[in-house]
Order: sequence, then structure tokens, then C-alpha cells
Amino acid sequence: MYFSKLMAPTLRETPAEAEIISHQLLVRAGFIRKSSSGIYTYLPLAQRVLQKIKAIVREEMNKAGGQEILMPIVQPAELWTESGRWDVYGKELFRLKDRHERDFCLGPTHEEVVTDLIRTNIYSYRQLPLMVYQIQNKYRDERRPRFGLMRGREFIMKDMYSFDRDEKGLELTYRKMYDAYTAVFQRCGLTFSPVEADSGAIGGSVTHEFMVIADSGEAEIVYCPDCNYAANVEIAPCFPGKNKQDEVRKREKVETPGKTTIEEVAEFLNVAPQKLIKTLFYQADEEVIVVLVRGDRTINEIKLQKLHPALTMEMATAEKVKEITGCLPGFVGPVGLKKVKIYADEEIRTMVNAVCGANQEGVHFLNVQPEKDFQVFAYGDLRLIEEGEACPCCHSVLKTARGIEVGQVFKLGTKYSQALEAKYIDENGKENLMVMGCYGIGVSRTMAAAVEQNYDEDGIIWPVSLAPYHVVVIPVAVKDEFLWSKSLEIYHKMQEKGIEVILDDRDERAGVKFKDADLIGYPIRITVGKKLKDEGKVELKLRRDKEVSFIPDHELIKVVEEILNRER
Repeated sequence: MYFSKLMAPTLRETPAEAEIISHQLLVRAGFIRKSSSGIYTYLPLAQRVLQKIKAIVREEMNKAGGQEILMPIVQPAELWTESGRWDVYGKELFRLKDRHERDFCLGPTHEEVVTDLIRTNIYSYRQLPLMVYQIQNKYRDERRPRFGLMRGREFIMKDMYSFDRDEKGLELTYRKMYDAYTAVFQRCGLTFSPVEADSGAIGGSVTHEFMVIADSGEAEIVYCPDCNYAANVEIAPCFPGKNKQDEVRKREKVETPGKTTIEEVAEFLNVAPQKLIKTLFYQADEEVIVVLVRGDRTINEIKLQKLHPALTMEMATAEKVKEITGCLPGFVGPVGLKKVKIYADEEIRTMVNAVCGANQEGVHFLNVQPEKDFQVFAYGDLRLIEEGEACPCCHSVLKTARGIEVGQVFKLGTKYSQALEAKYIDENGKENLMVMGCYGIGVSRTMAAAVEQNYDEDGIIWPVSLAPYHVVVIPVAVKDEFLWSKSLEIYHKMQEKGIEVILDDRDERAGVKFKDADLIGYPIRITVGKKLKDEGKVELKLRRDKEVSFIPDHELIKVVEEILNRER
């Protein structure tokens, strides 16, 4: 490919709307262009990267026993109603009607469709286990699309579904896919970590996310440097911290004018934040509930929703809080609340002489005793884990990191096979529910994650396995017949050897070409210039470490092949 023919409109300036590195560089380097909020067009360079990711995914899925299919994007509402998810999925589901007023949705995922396919075509234990997968566009109506390809409304995903006879079979399949995912991300040249995670709207009993470690990651993970434990903070279990056990004192009210935050109240009363009770009101479907955590902790809404299941869970409005307590948030507390369920983190149980709002503007209670002064409906682990806490496996000190989720594997069990009656006949003629697994990889997200992990101040640094082209050949002067003819010769020899090469044939200054080469991120840059005339050598520069060497032109192809084979 000649660069002059390549549709790669590079930009010198960073687009104002691009918040993170991958978004900035993929736009600047001419890989993507925005069509509408959260929806992008993939230009030729991006398509080449995506095809390479897809090829790696296909090879590993096929090696693991998967069979590729292609299911419809437009899905009938009846299947989603049958599974119970038509309402559960909420506003993220793109819903539409056909001309006959029948309800459909654009597929954000395909559990319903694939289970329907299998229940009508697979009947015998002899046909199991079975794994089918597809690579396809998905659609989720994100409330706030952002970060380019990281959180879009249309994205490319590989989803695989497994069907086994029993839990034992699912365990074998799950482990096989866990290993296949490890191979996929290793081949993509990514630094990643599989972590325990929450299954969300997909459901299931066990799930792991594959996180690419990057400072820009939306997810926070905790990991243990002394054992293999790693988990998303959303699900990592917490050990209750020790509360200071003072001599019990009598409860009293104290004026706290204008002090509405934990920090303000703690400073005003000269107490530590961990002596305060943080009281939050949640609207859980039609019911309002109260949740308590220690003042220095953060509520974990994922854990809360497991303790109090609800289709929707969001903070109650200030008006609703005032209706229940008589005052606005900032001075609310659990003492005297009678008509709402109170859920409390385990640390609340052992607090002594705590501080909380008195449900009166400008007033707090001192010396509140949780076991005596208010009634808790249920205690549980309701907080986010923090760096420095104990590992739940070996009790060593946990560390934190940011991660980008690029894949997730789920043990679905019989959640969908039971709802949609996907059964098989065993060797004794008895009907049994199929046991399912689900395995997703964000293909477009993996491309963005690769950029988040591989860049410098000059642009992208693609791993060889994903690079749109492996080599760029740059003649410093295309009008110099000798340099141009040698550049053409190198270009054609590389093509003959199967090396993915681009020839920058533009009549531009060498510096402009070098900037574009660094921005796009080709692993190897070959510069054909004065040294070839004087010494018969060309300049070879590696993008990753910026190492420069001068290679005799007759040895160039061999050297390039060795580098590419080493880096793959």
C-alpha cells in the first residue's frame, strides 16, 4: 500500500472531546471517526487491527472446540420476556417496533437467542457438550457514552455460549475458555489480569473479568502480591475493621449548624470520621431503604443489590428523604426511623458512642449505640474494599490497580435454560436442563485497550501482532531517482516475503513522514536516505524502544524477518 492512497487522515491537534489517550490517538492517527455519540466509523487502519484481533480470537475459539455462527442483531421481545430480562435490562436496551407494532430490541447480548436456537435443535446428550460463538456488533443505549471505544453505544464483540450436561461439564468448559482467553490476550501483546467479578445483568454464579492494566481504566481492582487473588473492588469481600471500644456514654444532641458532610462534622466535633455513621437513602424499585456504613467507608451498591434485590437501585431524591425524615440529607440518621428497612455494614454492629444525624436540620447525635438506639433489618458486607486491607485468601496486604475490562467469562448454570426450557434427553431417557456458560470479548475495546497500554508522547506503539502494518518504508526524497527506485525495490521484496509494509510515497519533508509514522505506530521504520548512497546502508528504527541501527540493504529483509518473528 502506498501512503498516498491510504485513507488515514492524521491530525496534529487533539480533538477537544477526546478524554483518554486511546480516543485521542485513534482519532489523531486516522483510525476512527465519530458518526454520532458513542458510535464510530472504523477507517482502513482500524479495520486491519480489528481483523487481526478477530483472527486471534477465532483461532483460539476454534482450537478450544467452538463453532462459529451468526445470530440476528434484531431480537424479538418475546424471548426477552420469556427470560424475564425485558424489564430488568432497563433503558440501556435499544427498543423498537416493526410496522405491525411488535416489540423488538437491538441485541446487547445473545443469551435468549442462542438458548432458543439450541432448545429447538439439540435434543440428546450425544450432542453435548456444545460451544457456539459469533463476532458481531452489539448495541447498548449508554446514558453517557464516553472515552471513545471504551464506552460506546455500538461496539464489536465476540460472544460464545456453552451447553453442557451438568455442572461438572461446565467446570471443564469454563476452565478451557479461561485458558483460551489467557492465550488470546497474551497473543495480543497485552499485560492483563483475570479477576473475580460481578455478573451484572447477565447473571450466573461465577464470573471472571480479564482486565488490561492501565491508569485510564474505569474499573478498580485489588490484588494480592503474595498469592494469585485478584478481584474487582465491586465484589471483593471485606473483613470488618476494628472499632475503638470506649466506655458507653449517654446519647445527646449537639448543634452542628451548616455541617452536612462527614468531613465537616468530624472536624467540627473533633472526632475521627470512622466514629460517624453515614446514612444514605436508596430508591429500590418502589421501596425506599436506608443503608449505613462507617463514615470513612464507601457504600458498595453491587453488594447492596445482592442483599436487597431490586430491578432498579438509585439514590432517593432529597424530597423523598425529607418526606421520610423531616429534614434534607446532611442531618439524617437511623435513630427514630420506623417505616423503612435499615441495612447496615458489619462494621456498624460493633460501633460504640457513634455520631449520626438527628433528623433535624443543624443537629447531630453524639454517643449513639447501634445495637440499642435503632433497629437494623439486616447486616452484611456493604462497603468497597480499600488498598491496604487484608487479602481474603492469605491475609497479606492488598494493593490496587486500574483496569480496562476486555473480556469476561460466566458460569450461567441453568438461569436461561430453565427460563426458556432448554432440555436434553440423557442416556436413561430422562429430561434434564442444559447447563450453560457465556464468554465475551470486546473486540473494539481490545483495540483501544492496546493503545492505552502502548503509547508515548509521539503516538501509538502497536504490538507486532496487532499493528496495521509491520513496516513503513520512507524515502527521504521521492524525487531522487536512486532513493525512490531503492525504496520501491525494498517495498516489493518485503511484499514478496509476506511482510505487511507501507511505502510513504508522499512528496513531503522527511520530518512530516516521521511524525506520521510515529503517530500511527508501525513497529519498524525503514528510512532510505543519504547513507544508502554513501555506505550502502538504510536506517532501521524500532518504534517501541527507538533503537536505531544501520543495515546493509542486502541484509535488510532477513533482519526485518528476524525482528518480527522475535516480537510475535
